[in-house]
Amino acid sequence: MAFEAVQAALFTDARTCRGIEKGEWAVPSRRSVPTRLTAPRQVAKDQVENRSPVLRVFLPFVFGYYIAYLFRTINAVMAAPLATELGLGADDLGLLTSVYFLTFAAAQIPIGILLDRYGPRRVQSVLLVIAAVGSTLFAVSDHFLMLLIGRALIGLGVASAMTAGLKALVLWFPGERVPLLNGLMVMLGALGAVTATLPADLLLDWIGWRELFGLFAVLTAASAVLIYLIVPEATPTATGAVSAGLKKVYADPRFWRLAPLSASCIGTAWALQGLWAAQWLKDVEGLDRAGVVFHLFAMAVALSLGAILLGVAADRLRRRGVGPEVLLGLVAVVFIATQFALILRLPLPSYLQWAVVAAVGAATVLSFAILAEYFPKQLAGRANGALNLFHIAAAFAVQYTTGVVLQHWTPEAGHYPEIAYQTAFALNLALQIVAWVWFALPWAFLRPSAACRLRPSES
Repeated sequence: MAFEAVQAALFTDARTCRGIEKGEWAVPSRRSVPTRLTAPRQVAKDQVENRSPVLRVFLPFVFGYYIAYLFRTINAVMAAPLATELGLGADDLGLLTSVYFLTFAAAQIPIGILLDRYGPRRVQSVLLVIAAVGSTLFAVSDHFLMLLIGRALIGLGVASAMTAGLKALVLWFPGERVPLLNGLMVMLGALGAVTATLPADLLLDWIGWRELFGLFAVLTAASAVLIYLIVPEATPTATGAVSAGLKKVYADPRFWRLAPLSASCIGTAWALQGLWAAQWLKDVEGLDRAGVVFHLFAMAVALSLGAILLGVAADRLRRRGVGPEVLLGLVAVVFIATQFALILRLPLPSYLQWAVVAAVGAATVLSFAILAEYFPKQLAGRANGALNLFHIAAAFAVQYTTGVVLQHWTPEAGHYPEIAYQTAFALNLALQIVAWVWFALPWAFLRPSAACRLRPSES
């Protein structure tokens, strides 16, 4: 049933898929045979055509994205055992968790170029091998530096998980379905964040964190092999065209209007869910480990559901002439209000507030849908990589600087005071408000010219 639901969401008919239109997976028809005889065969043919891109493109990249989310959020559960065994402080935990985002961010522009040059199949499979090596190194580490290097390699290895998947969607699926497809991919990939809560906590108690990362290494290597063997090859792009396209992305004022808000909100959501939500719940809310893990599980579910809800909402609003920019602005307002409620300790359900925070992490569905309207599909890898660079850089900055701010207070019985978290969160919130104002104000020099209004499909 789940497969049929995904299939129905992806296609309006068999000929809407670009890969099928090019005859990559089509079954040759026999025009000389009467229609009454070929109708049943045509139905079977359409089913094969529809399922081929789902099985050969969509699901393999979803698996890779699932692994990336698993690695991104696992440290929220791992923080306590790592701190106890290796004697790590708040600044060490912040650096160890955020170095994932540092290498992830540093790789975004080169990865965007490589995706447009060589296609998502080659790039994703090679990088996932690097992630498997990093997970193995993390599993056998006996001091902080080795952990740091292993985590950095993991960040580099999964750096293309989102952008490679988005590039594949743009290449092999109809453009009008991209927002919904993005939502489906993020929703299914975000199940990795669900796995990184209660299931990972159970495995942590059963086999330990070293064996857990050894298991992750095996899953990552299997994903690399799956993508390399199953995903079809993309047509290479000339190197000169790649370089020119990157300049076009960064020269577009619409990109610079979108990037600050998208990065500050989504990066903050990732940073909080990946580490500091658990620490807040433990130090400020006074929850025990079970309570923290249940909150993290609820956040992961909210992230997954938020992705599909935002994708569906963007798809429905587009049909009514409302672009995803409006929805992104509204999501940012809700996110800012939720953080105000957290900082001021308003009497609202804790599960609700942190679920909103987590769901905003899925707003990449909207941001990348906006980019799909701004740039043609030939620039998809570079445009998505350029924006994702800001997302990841913001997550690194928030995750690391929050730990630095907390270090200015002395922990009592292993817990940092409430005012320390409020100060760190408030400083970041101020930047988000500035970014929202920049995004919302209709400055004349930011309005695209008639030439810039050209849709990707018209290029």
